[in-house]
Amino acid sequence: MKIGILQTGLAPKELVDEFGEYPAFFERLLAGHGFDFEHWSVVENVFPDSATDADGWLITGSRHGAYEDHDWIAPLEAFIRDIIAAGRPLIGVCFGHQIIAQALGGKVEKYDGGWAVGQQRYDFADTSMTINAWHQDQVTKIPDGAKVVASNAFCANAALLYPGKAYTVQPHPEYGDDFIQGLIDTRGKGLVPDTLLQEASTRMGQPLDSAHMAQQFIRFYQEGRLT
Repeated sequence: MKIGILQTGLAPKELVDEFGEYPAFFERLLAGHGFDFEHWSVVENVFPDSATDADGWLITGSRHGAYEDHDWIAPLEAFIRDIIAAGRPLIGVCFGHQIIAQALGGKVEKYDGGWAVGQQRYDFADTSMTINAWHQDQVTKIPDGAKVVASNAFCANAALLYPGKAYTVQPHPEYGDDFIQGLIDTRGKGLVPDTLLQEASTRMGQPLDSAHMAQQFIRFYQEGRLT
């Protein structure tokens, strides 16, 4: 199965040598399950020719806001709708979660409650997961047909299921604590309150449930469902 990765942001240049660009994070997260990968840097206006160029799709995180005025946003929203129309399974993470909601009629806003940084606990119907996060923007209105499948006190719409079409999550299962620390060092200071950065560093080292969420992604690609 070929997974097309739509890259919507660039990793901090100081971290690329160690971690790679964002598509590489997902190739590592989903490795060992028979997937082939190809990626397009849509943030640099490089788009696939067709929604049928891959069997399934994934949209990465980004430092940009889904509501910002960039020349690649509208074409990406159109391509998201093409993916849905073509019946190809679609996963979105952080910005990907937000832009899919926006493309399908939802609303994304800069959350006045501030930032989520580092390890966060998310409640699902039958379990809870600790996953790293890095965001202020949130989906504040979900599209018609979407179902909230995970939330916490900070983020009400932390994961959305569009049955048989898309699965999107606000946190970053592809980020380990080491990359979060890298973001704190390269992007966090002066942007995120120091107290939140310090709290995020303090929480590091606890077990993460990234592999569990990765299994959700894999099952959605292969079977069109989460469980």
